[in-house]
Amino acid sequence: MKLALLQLDATVGDFPANTRALIDAYHHACAQGAELVVAPELFLCGYPPRDLIQRPDFVARNLIALNDVAVATGAVPLCVGYVDHNSKRPGKPLLNAAAFLHEGRIAHRVAKTLLPTYDVFDEDRYFEPGDSVAPLEFKGHKIALTICEDIWNDEDFWPERRYRRDPVKELIAAGANLVVNLSASPWHRGKEKTRLEMLRKVARDERVPVVQANAVGGNDELIFDGHSVAIDAHGDVIALAPGFREEILMVDLDAPAPPVLAEWPQDEELLFDALCLGVRDYVRKCGFKSVALGLSGGIDSALVAVIAAHALGPDHVLGVAMPSQYSSQHSLDDAAALASHLGIRYEVIPVEPAVAAVNAQLAGIFAGTTPGVTEENIQSRLRGVIMMAISNKFNPLILTTGNKSEMAVGYCTLYGDMCGALAVIADVLKTEVYALARWINREREIIPASSLIKPPSAELRPNQTDQDSLPPYEVLDAILKLYVVDEVSAEELVKRGFNAEIVRDVINKITFSEYKRRQAAPGLKVSPRAFGMGRRIPVAQRYKSQA
Repeated sequence: MKLALLQLDATVGDFPANTRALIDAYHHACAQGAELVVAPELFLCGYPPRDLIQRPDFVARNLIALNDVAVATGAVPLCVGYVDHNSKRPGKPLLNAAAFLHEGRIAHRVAKTLLPTYDVFDEDRYFEPGDSVAPLEFKGHKIALTICEDIWNDEDFWPERRYRRDPVKELIAAGANLVVNLSASPWHRGKEKTRLEMLRKVARDERVPVVQANAVGGNDELIFDGHSVAIDAHGDVIALAPGFREEILMVDLDAPAPPVLAEWPQDEELLFDALCLGVRDYVRKCGFKSVALGLSGGIDSALVAVIAAHALGPDHVLGVAMPSQYSSQHSLDDAAALASHLGIRYEVIPVEPAVAAVNAQLAGIFAGTTPGVTEENIQSRLRGVIMMAISNKFNPLILTTGNKSEMAVGYCTLYGDMCGALAVIADVLKTEVYALARWINREREIIPASSLIKPPSAELRPNQTDQDSLPPYEVLDAILKLYVVDEVSAEELVKRGFNAEIVRDVINKITFSEYKRRQAAPGLKVSPRAFGMGRRIPVAQRYKSQA
């Protein structure tokens, strides 16, 4: 049987565009000889719809879209994900479902059995799990039609399973000889490799072909990488779609091509592609056409500018330098050089006159006090005022440039450098920022070399460097990976050789800064544990991990 896996980019709630894209791709696949076409999980409404699916009108429009697509199908069936009503009570009113559309009608429906409710997933909030599974028959095949998480519970692959059931094994026991998986599996670093190895093991252990159509695109913080795949009954990859772009992947299970060697791009290339896709889709799906960002001459804003220019085109990016009395000439030179290398528009708007005016306004109430962080933050906040004024006047979406290391310990200013709509590198550690910048410069200098070698500084006071307040980034990032991502205790960090005083200081900063992160712009998720929708820490709390 010849299959087509539709690796498509859905926009949440855009039923006309999603329906049109699906029907067009279906007809294109049929023209290439497909005998079965597979689209991603919840494609018709977009994933994740979150609380929109608590609106009856949203669910109704999703069902209208399903019927419209069904009418467009002919002899070649189409499998697609959608939201269905749950007719059984007691239970939640909705199902995460897949439909088998054939000859103008809905020929078969299945409900997702395993509902992920961890990290960024919250499906148990909305859906009732499917209570039974059975293969469907088509062209001599008994097809195990599964939805994303249903295939992620192999007891031999995972050291600890999240669920008691394994729908795939139940379907194989019922005679299924082909596993079809509709997926919306969001990406983080390394996820593409783990996912593929898991699918290969399922195919090898169950001795059946496995095909997966995975979503691609960015929806808010989440980035979906695609990498749709077909695997034969020996566990060999016979077709693999590229990542981070739409694709119609054709595969013939009866006459498969030789096994494909999954040669992944360099980690930095994958990360760069993911961030570019996240920016492009966030801007486009929010209805914007351009972006603006503050260009300080530092490494973080340089990286964000490169990503924006690549994602949107240089004509759609504005970089703004906002020097104060503490800004160095080399920082201005680096910002100007970067803008020239990228071909983006560049403006210089000195912040110092506004800083002087505000300091004069506050002189009376601040009389007798010592200048310090307050005065430093006035500079940052006035830069935020300038960027928001540009956004209001000319309608670019503002990108913030803080990295994960800074966000973790609060080395950022509310209503200052945190002003904006999207935090592009908020899940990228400082050491990873440098690695990505070096990769960008691998063939020619794009980010000025001095931005890479000079000590990082906020330049809010004379001779300031980040390490005045923070440990070296190599140490800080190592602690953050263990404490935030792996949830290792302070005591264990000290046992692993980290200085106890540094550990206590870093953890105190992480805890105290939760209120800042709660007010931050959405950040693109590229690690297994990001600040944002998948990490829910109380602001008002007193727990401290003891070193």
